[in-house]
Amino acid sequence: MKIEYLAKLQDNPYENPSDLKNSFIIEGITLNEIQDLEKLYNNGNPFPKVLKELLFLAGNYCYVCDYGIDETQQELQEWVREDMADNGRTISRPFYAFDVYGGDQFLFIYLDEGENPTVYEAHPWITGSNWIKHLDNLTIKSLVDSGIERVKRGENPF
Repeated sequence: MKIEYLAKLQDNPYENPSDLKNSFIIEGITLNEIQDLEKLYNNGNPFPKVLKELLFLAGNYCYVCDYGIDETQQELQEWVREDMADNGRTISRPFYAFDVYGGDQFLFIYLDEGENPTVYEAHPWITGSNWIKHLDNLTIKSLVDSGIERVKRGENPF
């Protein structure tokens, strides 16, 4: 797969390149696995290019995205949807959660907003209609790139 959006992640696979023995490395999933996820979560339509790149490069492990305790991307998607259902929430458009944190919120993109869509933050447990926030000017690319830069400075990527 040709990487267009996440070249910085491709070029920085190690969390700590100066200490490779104690460094985490990104780990991707196969194109077949990505196609299976597209069938399940996007009606068989291709994912946005940036999401496919993220999954291909780091779908099993990414040091700048938190996939939670789930073993696979499918388990992560199921957990997010179960958490929403437990809180009486649904999202009617095709979406994909790519970062969970705190056990009660997640970052996601709508799958119908182009090749590098902006990111949304969901808090299913919040009452009222403002449980989803659009994060202006934040994309998976910008989030990953800034996380890598924080790690390079010795900071927490989150």
